[in-house]
Amino acid sequence: VQLQASGGGLVQAGGSLRLSCAASGRIFMNYGMGWFRQAPGKEREFIAGSWSGGATSYADSVKGRFTISRGNAKNTVYLQMNSLKPEDTAVYYCARQRIGRGTWSEYDMDYWGRGTQVTVSS
Repeated sequence: VQLQASGGGLVQAGGSLRLSCAASGRIFMNYGMGWFRQAPGKEREFIAGSWSGGATSYADSVKGRFTISRGNAKNTVYLQMNSLKPEDTAVYYCARQRIGRGTWSEYDMDYWGRGTQVTVSS
């Protein structure tokens, strides 16, 4: 299984970006997919997740601004990020949730993509 994240870049505060994460392998729709981020000097944190059944979960810091969605036919999960703030600057990672796990703890993820850098200027 390989996860490939893309779409990061430099954007001004208030702007938008859409991240994509393409997954190889079969039965993509059976897995939950999540987005995490790690800012300089901070621990990696969960920001958005989509369970295989379609329900979603968000960290309070991004609720109302970020939207996770998935294109099962394309084996891709997206993160639409609006109203970006300088504090959203981080490396963003996508990850696959282990089968049967219902939380978004890092320890419940079995595959990770390489990160993509998002920088928000003030």
